[in-house]
Amino acid sequence: MNEIAVIKIGGSTFGSGDTTIEDIVALQKEGKSLVVVHGGGNTVTEWLKTRGIGTKFVRGERITDLPTLQVAAAVLAGLANKEIAAAINNRGGKAAGISGVDGAMVESRMKSPELGYVGEVVKVNPAVLEALLGGGFIPVVSPISLLSIGRPEGAPDIININGDPVAGEIAAAVKAGRLIFLTDVAGVSDASGEVISRLSVTEVEKLVAAGVISGGMIPKINACLKALNAGAVTRIIDGRVPHALREEFEAPRGGTTIYK
Repeated sequence: MNEIAVIKIGGSTFGSGDTTIEDIVALQKEGKSLVVVHGGGNTVTEWLKTRGIGTKFVRGERITDLPTLQVAAAVLAGLANKEIAAAINNRGGKAAGISGVDGAMVESRMKSPELGYVGEVVKVNPAVLEALLGGGFIPVVSPISLLSIGRPEGAPDIININGDPVAGEIAAAVKAGRLIFLTDVAGVSDASGEVISRLSVTEVEKLVAAGVISGGMIPKINACLKALNAGAVTRIIDGRVPHALREEFEAPRGGTTIYK
């Protein structure tokens, strides 16, 4: 099997002029082995609103009760996942939409009683991913996962996890050569707002401690560190730039590289 690239895409990077799907199909046709991991938190929030379900956050993470979990699972493992897989297939690629539940791929536990049904990854079983990649498919992975570790009595069998750590754990499990985050920012910025092109692990730790790296960038950074320790090249780039993904494989520019 070719070197695997794990690509994390967020809903905020998509638009009418987005080229990500086009790039994914082109890269697959060139023989690249790709795993796509997606989120969709904004769409989940919209669907919750239509059902009169409020949204509360603690330290940037959504408190997830059972009704919220049901909507999140329907949106992330259903609509969002199948729309991405369908877009790839309709443009000449080969993709299969799955979630962390399938084949017990992502086993997890509850992160905190305060957050409800929000999980953290304990183990990745890559057999399903390997089978799909070996068959010439792009696995499109929703972060809805299996609640299998320390599951409280009466709790559901599924749980929602931030897609960023799922991408990092998958990259480590399949020994990916690359982990690429397509985001809605130009990269990791310093205190003055300038993008930092290269960051060592030590520099990352200092910036996090100083509060320069904060919010939604922290799980991306942590995912990069996980994949980095498994041997991957890790990149955080601006997914709004046309053909940013294709350029990563040809002549990378912009964005931030995390390195040891």
